[in-house]
Amino acid sequence: MKNQLFALPLACGLLAGSLLTSGAQAADTIKVGVLHSLSGTMAISETTLKDTMLMLIEEQNKKGGVLGKKLEAVVVDPASNWPLFAEKARELIEKEKVAATFGCWTSVSRKSVLPVFEELNSLLFYPVQYEGEESSLNVFYTGAAPNQQAVPAVDYLMNDLGVERWVLAGTDYVYPRTTNKILEAYLKSKGVPQEDIMINYTPFGHSDWQSIVADIKKFGSAGKKTAVVSTINGDANVPFYKELGNQGITADNIPVVAFSVGEEELSGIDTKPLVGHLAAWNYFMSVDSDANMDFIEAWHSFIKNEKRVTNDPMEAHFIGFNMWVKAVEKAGTTDPKAVQEAIIGVTVPNLSGGYSAMMPNHHITKPVLIGEIQENGQFDVVWETPGLVVGDAWSDYLEGSKDLISDWRAPLSCGNYNVVTKTCAGNKE
Repeated sequence: MKNQLFALPLACGLLAGSLLTSGAQAADTIKVGVLHSLSGTMAISETTLKDTMLMLIEEQNKKGGVLGKKLEAVVVDPASNWPLFAEKARELIEKEKVAATFGCWTSVSRKSVLPVFEELNSLLFYPVQYEGEESSLNVFYTGAAPNQQAVPAVDYLMNDLGVERWVLAGTDYVYPRTTNKILEAYLKSKGVPQEDIMINYTPFGHSDWQSIVADIKKFGSAGKKTAVVSTINGDANVPFYKELGNQGITADNIPVVAFSVGEEELSGIDTKPLVGHLAAWNYFMSVDSDANMDFIEAWHSFIKNEKRVTNDPMEAHFIGFNMWVKAVEKAGTTDPKAVQEAIIGVTVPNLSGGYSAMMPNHHITKPVLIGEIQENGQFDVVWETPGLVVGDAWSDYLEGSKDLISDWRAPLSCGNYNVVTKTCAGNKE
């Protein structure tokens, strides 16, 4: 596997005697950008991540802040509007002079802001599972890459549940389309014929699922065990699962494994149609660990509501924020270049009871968990990887990607290095 190339020592030397300062650090406070939709179709998922960042910043300030300065959150609302994400990112960096930004959910929002962060050499911590096929010096991917969520989920369905026919259902944007391209190639590599793969896309906020679910039901009636692999995002999930129930599709006859349905999406809706269906994440609120219990207690205290849930992207922000703090303290500055160098090899606790490390490809190590939806909106973990999985920026199953690695350490300092031709394809520091 390409990830074995990352088995080299990761420790980076301290930037001794560094006198670097950034505009964000020179002020009385260090500003931290929070770039999440608080309105529009993605607010159902992203508002909680804004609150998570406010909690983490408040807790860090109680510890004395960073480099002897208090942190100041700068919150903006890109309103589920993808071009507006880029405008708000530029505002955070140029006007507010933030030291780093934590934000985005959809890949289209991340793609929108990426040129801004690269142009202005600022740092983005991205907390949500994504499709891979990207590597940037300016982005740290703390959510799952496909090999940390999608591929293990398919393995579980195939090996443990005996699934032979596959419905790849997604929202029509870059993350579902690229993820399903990877999964289609992976399934075919496992001997699954094209006729046993059905692919369907719907727009954001889609609500009329009757005909699509009827097609899924028909596809699943061929005498082979069938499952739905869902990359449906946002509030479209509510009518999707309701229609599954309306047409008698249950977890027993056609199980659904979702990559964008977590505790937050389940809270406040009728979970009866979802019971027994699955989700693949790197964290569930139900994980039994001291670190998780402490996090949940802190969250309930901060949000002042013991019914509020936690979820996987919240853990990703928890990990990413603590990695940023540790890297800044290690570098002695918030300067982006110094933090980029200092953060590789940094390890911090995750909420599953272990530690996650920042790898040279700007992805982190994570466990992979499969959870079964319960009536109370929580997940019962039915499967997990025996250890941590290193996120892979480039898929092993796509032509043009399988020979690429990302390694932002010198001497490579390259996001898409071809191990066959020994060349960097252009994404270089």
